[in-house]
Amino acid sequence: MVFIPGISKRNRKLERRKGGGGGGRGGGGGGSSGGRGGGGGGSGGSGGGRPGSISSGGAGRSTSSRSFGGGSPSTIPRGQPFAGRQQGGGNRNQIFGSRTYGSGYPGGSSRGVAGRPFPFFFYPVVFGAGAIGGGALIYHEANEYGDIHNTSRPGGPLMIATFPSNSNSNSTFRLLADSSTVSSLISDVVGACGSQITNASSIAPSTYNDAGPPGPGQTVQYYRASSIALSLDSYNNTAAFSNDTNAQNSPLPSNIDSTLLGCLNDTIGQNAPLVDGAFGLKFSSPSNLLLVVLVWVVSRLVSHV
Repeated sequence: MVFIPGISKRNRKLERRKGGGGGGRGGGGGGSSGGRGGGGGGSGGSGGGRPGSISSGGAGRSTSSRSFGGGSPSTIPRGQPFAGRQQGGGNRNQIFGSRTYGSGYPGGSSRGVAGRPFPFFFYPVVFGAGAIGGGALIYHEANEYGDIHNTSRPGGPLMIATFPSNSNSNSTFRLLADSSTVSSLISDVVGACGSQITNASSIAPSTYNDAGPPGPGQTVQYYRASSIALSLDSYNNTAAFSNDTNAQNSPLPSNIDSTLLGCLNDTIGQNAPLVDGAFGLKFSSPSNLLLVVLVWVVSRLVSHV
């Protein structure tokens, strides 16, 4: 069956995805114990998706909850943060990572995010100092990407949204990402999974506390080059803080709302905002777009003179 972005529904298992690297199975251990989403995913947002914009690499870029992403990677120019690194090129088929910090990157996965490109333009999440304590060095990335309150992060500072199951007190899930992504995904999650969430209509973004939750050991899935994290309060993944790169992920608790987990996983994967693949530029008005077209036409005419 051909997948058509914005129309087809795609069920995902946690830590399994097609279409490129980005984490594989995250060191095994947990496998796909989250199960499939119970009918969740993709009902939030319609038509062209929910539009937005971010600033990355010195330029404004349009995003959409239904964008497929893609396009050609470019190099961040001199004078901008992270000059010389590659940005762009990642598409929605490559968005799923695993439980490993540093997953969700196209073409493969490695543990940690230091020095890595930005295939989706967004910075990887960082965790509050209190949430990582003296844990593995791979989580001490605030010096590189700014702390959790960094307002120059594409999409804004890190925020969280909390989704408690209305049928299982052991299942409180949290979404961690930049503020624009969290705000956008709340609408999609409530639309797709709201019947399974306590007081779904009142959910709003909240400030990420330095002490957490969430923390790395509670994360059950990373997405979009580790720029989005989904966590479960009752989960404790001891492998997350191990210096042994072959450590197996702890299994998820057996007594959780796996239906809600699957719904959240599907919905995030299908609706996480991506930069539009054609140009990635945000045009403030039709006249600006017309000007770009006019300049291109003139340049073509001049080249043939």
